[in-house]
Amino acid sequence: MLRAKITATGSYAPERSLTNYEIEKIINTSDAWITERTGIKERRIAGESQTTSELAYYASIKALAECNLEPDEIDLIIVATVSGDMPFPATACILQKLLDAKNAVAFDINAACSGFIYAMSIANSFIQTGTYKKVLLVGVEVLSKFLDWSDRSTCILFGDGAGAAILEPTNSENGILSTHIYSDGNLWEFIHLPGGGSKNPTSNHTIENKLHYIKMRGNETFKVAVKTLENLVLDTLKFNNLDPAELSLLIPHQANLRIILATAKRLGISMDKVFVNVDKYGNTSAASIPIALDEAVRAGRIKKDDYILLEAFGAGLTWASSLIKW
Repeated sequence: MLRAKITATGSYAPERSLTNYEIEKIINTSDAWITERTGIKERRIAGESQTTSELAYYASIKALAECNLEPDEIDLIIVATVSGDMPFPATACILQKLLDAKNAVAFDINAACSGFIYAMSIANSFIQTGTYKKVLLVGVEVLSKFLDWSDRSTCILFGDGAGAAILEPTNSENGILSTHIYSDGNLWEFIHLPGGGSKNPTSNHTIENKLHYIKMRGNETFKVAVKTLENLVLDTLKFNNLDPAELSLLIPHQANLRIILATAKRLGISMDKVFVNVDKYGNTSAASIPIALDEAVRAGRIKKDDYILLEAFGAGLTWASSLIKW
């Protein structure tokens, strides 16, 4: 059976690191308070002139170099982001120009923190049908530019970064075994950015009322996330006739260490089988999974024939998973 296989990964994070101690000087909070509630110690912040497409470019170049591909060999580019360079055109098209990937089709998807796995599901389907053969997937965010730095419930959580992966077809038993994507629009208000769209077009009113910043119901989101992710992982394993003990590594969306710990505990998965880097980057939304995947690969945490499970939960609400035999 033809399926997609990840043949290379890459990631990029801006140079500037913003620590909890620096945030203490901005708002009424503390390193201890942030660490206890989120597990985050620092996050990367893009420079004033840095764009989403620029971060995507750096991550993509690393992935392409890893598998010795030239940009003009790529036939599909999918960028997962909620913080693109502009409302249109797609950031994927701008990335296409930066890479000079002249033979590619390029488009964006918006599924927030689940975006990279949504993109993986789309790419896997295209590869299985033979439509495309060399696919560049990028999850990238510059969320720091959409944060209210006087709101400690949100500004402490998010960071900037990009992760990329190259997908190619294989006839072997290794590769993407399954992807699972879900959404519940009834809960869209849990995490949203209200200003700038057709509902609240940019105006003096939207600017004065801070509608161009991320709004989040943290406690409600936490409760839904833990239960949803537990069921998501169990359903994914059941679909593939695997037991949690057979997993080599769980790579969860890096939103909050408490969610990661609670999910692992409910699943009975030891934390030495869970990849965590939320302390370094905070929540990078669609970039979270590919950054973690790239770091796990480069750290030697993933080996041939390992079963790797990716899972994410985010605005929409959306949630998604993918099981991979490496």
